[in-house]
Amino acid sequence: MEKQLKQQPANCVKVVLFGPESTGKTTLSRQLARYYNSVWVPEYAREYLQDKWNNERKTCEPQDLLPIAIGQMRLENALAKKTDTVLICDTDLLETKVYSEVYYGGICNETLHKFAIENTYHLYFLTYIDVPWEADDLRDKPNERKQMFEAFKNELVKQNRPFVLLKGNKTERLNEAVKHIDKLLKNNI
Repeated sequence: MEKQLKQQPANCVKVVLFGPESTGKTTLSRQLARYYNSVWVPEYAREYLQDKWNNERKTCEPQDLLPIAIGQMRLENALAKKTDTVLICDTDLLETKVYSEVYYGGICNETLHKFAIENTYHLYFLTYIDVPWEADDLRDKPNERKQMFEAFKNELVKQNRPFVLLKGNKTERLNEAVKHIDKLLKNNI
């Protein structure tokens, strides 16, 4: 199992969209991939949990987190081979760790925790809660957005991860993200 959670070496800059649900991560991930004519790694948990909801009418449970993490890393490792510029990740294992700790009383599977800390990225984009909440089958914390945002921010600080806070409308967020990715690409070549 550990091999499945390990990040494989890649010849690209890796950035992660990070933050609470319904803060524009997927929208911005897609925009950035189009802008850079690159690939984006979708959030595996969304597909996994939507299927579970559709088939069982059940939400995420602790035993779902490892299969979600394995699926996420399978996607990331496969898609990282398809670019030599920038890989846009809609999420990462650190995000899964934060959700686990928030939802399950501070508990996170030991193996998931290990790889959430070990896997690295060039930059995180922390998405703020200044966009309207959009309900769907999986989102469930519309009244706890500030607390969730703080949990994500605190984890980035705790793990000493490089991050940029993204606020504003779609255009403002895209422009800010592009500015930082361009710097990374310039310094990485």
